[in-house]
Amino acid sequence: MPEVNWLAVVAAAVSMFVIGGVWYSPVLFDKAWRRAGNISDADMARGNPAVIFGVAFLLCLVMAANLAFFIAGPETTLGFAIGAALAAGLGWAALSVGVISLFERRPLRYALINGGYLTIGFAAMGLILGLWR
Repeated sequence: MPEVNWLAVVAAAVSMFVIGGVWYSPVLFDKAWRRAGNISDADMARGNPAVIFGVAFLLCLVMAANLAFFIAGPETTLGFAIGAALAAGLGWAALSVGVISLFERRPLRYALINGGYLTIGFAAMGLILGLWR
């Protein structure tokens, strides 16, 4: 079993979660994301925020652990860690969102906002996991 720094995994998950909080806030893309996704205030008011945020953080934790296992190994360099994270974020996650957005008939802006978050978030996780080995 590869060695994984679990504190780094938690820090990487927190980074993904925090980036999402800023990314989808009024400071950045909240209004554009809502318009592109046809998401109303009523839609945003539905659901239990504690459950939504709690499950979202757990999912970030699983993503960070998955990435940590993927890049684990004594030969892994910081460059490889960031490159692998970018491949996961842009090459798999963001492009998958793009495919789903096409079939959901969502505008390109919707895919770019969500895919951008995933790309930046994975890059940050790769940086943390690559530095803190």
